[in-house]
Amino acid sequence: MNLETHVTPGQGAHLEVDAVTVRFGGLTALESVSFEVPSGQVVGVIGPNGAGKTTLFNVICGFIRPHAGDLVLDGSPLRPSPQRLVRHGISRSLQGLGLFPGLTVLENVLTGATHTARTGFFSGLLALPRADRDERELRERAEALIDELGLGAHTHAYPTTLPYAVSKRAALARTLISRPRLLLLDEPAGGLGHDDIDSLAELIIGMPGRGCSVMLVEHRVDLVMDVCDSLVVLDFGKVIARGVPAEVRNDPVVAEAYLGAEVPA
Repeated sequence: MNLETHVTPGQGAHLEVDAVTVRFGGLTALESVSFEVPSGQVVGVIGPNGAGKTTLFNVICGFIRPHAGDLVLDGSPLRPSPQRLVRHGISRSLQGLGLFPGLTVLENVLTGATHTARTGFFSGLLALPRADRDERELRERAEALIDELGLGAHTHAYPTTLPYAVSKRAALARTLISRPRLLLLDEPAGGLGHDDIDSLAELIIGMPGRGCSVMLVEHRVDLVMDVCDSLVVLDFGKVIARGVPAEVRNDPVVAEAYLGAEVPA
């Protein structure tokens, strides 16, 4: 899989999560969670089910407002909202596919670029030349990305007719067409076989070269260990470990959290 075409210049965004706390009634989902996604790096967030990983993603995307703490993007306070996420240079994949069954692969990918269009509603409505140029450029970008991800043979196919792994790649293409500077990947390996996971790993490792930092939530620990520069481990909403993969893998506190029993160092 060759992803060197249309590389976005730059080193990716730098995200800081500072003492973020989220409560749902009497339940504390996140408690003073702090870590960084440095520019041009892949950072994995792992932990057992219920550790708070999805809640953390939802905070960064603006679906949940934290009770305390701050988000900082490239040195400036980040107050995200789902509607303006792409404008901040952030794109998120979903745990499932999230594709529109009535749209082709090309049309689904194009939906990820709607916020990047330079022309407004009335320009499109009146079919002004600049709207035609904008649409043509977005379509060319979508087709190039589809080819890069090995989806060229499925450009005009509908998701319901495709194998799951192919639809998964189409969903990833939709997140990439906006040329994000920070990519949030939510369990991208779910439902994939060994060969497809190898291709996914290649894609993730290549993202910093495209000017994109990555925050990865994933249950496949083997994938996380292979692609991440550093790891953050959550358990019951708290950070229990952070560091390079080798350090985290050998941390007895992490082993205890995953296995549910005390593990000797």
